[in-house]
Amino acid sequence: MEAYLDNSATTPPCREATEAMQEALTHLWGNPSSLHQAGLAAEHLLQDARALVAASLSAKPDEITFTSGGTEANNLALFGAAAARRRRGRRIVISAVEHSSIAESAAELQTRGFEVVYLGVDSKGRVSEQELARAINAETILVSLMAVNNEVGSLQPVDSLRRAVRYAGAPALIHCDAVQAYGKLALAPQHMGVDLLTVSSHKIHGPKGAGALYIRKGVKLQPILFGGSQEGKLRPGTEAMPAIAGFAAAAKALPNPQQALAYVGTLRERLVAGLQTIKGVRINSPADSLAYLTNISVPGLMSETLLNFLSARGVYVSAGSACAKGKKSRVLQAMGLGEPEINGALRISLSRYTTCDEIDAFLFALTEARHTLAHT
Repeated sequence: MEAYLDNSATTPPCREATEAMQEALTHLWGNPSSLHQAGLAAEHLLQDARALVAASLSAKPDEITFTSGGTEANNLALFGAAAARRRRGRRIVISAVEHSSIAESAAELQTRGFEVVYLGVDSKGRVSEQELARAINAETILVSLMAVNNEVGSLQPVDSLRRAVRYAGAPALIHCDAVQAYGKLALAPQHMGVDLLTVSSHKIHGPKGAGALYIRKGVKLQPILFGGSQEGKLRPGTEAMPAIAGFAAAAKALPNPQQALAYVGTLRERLVAGLQTIKGVRINSPADSLAYLTNISVPGLMSETLLNFLSARGVYVSAGSACAKGKKSRVLQAMGLGEPEINGALRISLSRYTTCDEIDAFLFALTEARHTLAHT
């Protein structure tokens, strides 16, 4: 049987999402900015979608700006916040294990005269709250910290950011990349104390091409794109309504996160128990990481070799972040892992649709790989 265990890269669209997309494509295909009946129907669909995504975050509809996905939302958060607050300071604080869309945006801002402070992590991939507090000063205009690491599943201390910013007297906006946490943990930006929060459709069984940036009411960002009045002029251009409709339907279909996490937790226990029986396998994710994601290493075997072996048997995992395209993991390097562990790393990521049979198929194929490839 096939076993799809690469859900942190993308998830299969749920029935609700595909049906909503079909409806948007065949019946509600008008331009939401048009004033005739077809346009008004599309506008109603857009506003309904905005309300559904907002509800999934316990937010207000006017706090949701639709984007093409998590990467664009992260770019809007960083460049928009930096431009809006540059007269109040130049310091930006991020962790060393952020997604590439954060890390590369911060690097670009550095070339534009901003100071970027990179926070290290411990062996579990976590940022120290003490180091975080030391890094934030009165010149800090933006702090960006992911909720869940996309390679090892470590949970970051996002809830401590607001306290640290207030203590430093900083004019900083707080951004959280919650792409890997969305739909898996209960997220309420207002209660988390964040000003900006990124989510993505295709991580919650919606389509690719849609995401959103939560912008707390009253927060001002500078646009990074120009050419129209859509999305409050922060994201000009005709909205991708089929993708947005599918995104909203997937958000509406999300189960209670605690119940889903309990089920995925049983799968994680089954996975870990099986991994512990395979000689030479190292589990890189901390025991208290998000159950949906487990990073392992098979020292002595290369990730690409393992991936090809598993894929040929219908078992699909990844070597790390899908955006890394085979580059060595910055996350595992920051955690202090050695070359053999980094070179032999695999990421197994689950969803609420994952089955015990898929876990067993992976364990069987990995055991076969361990015995076969070790002698080739």
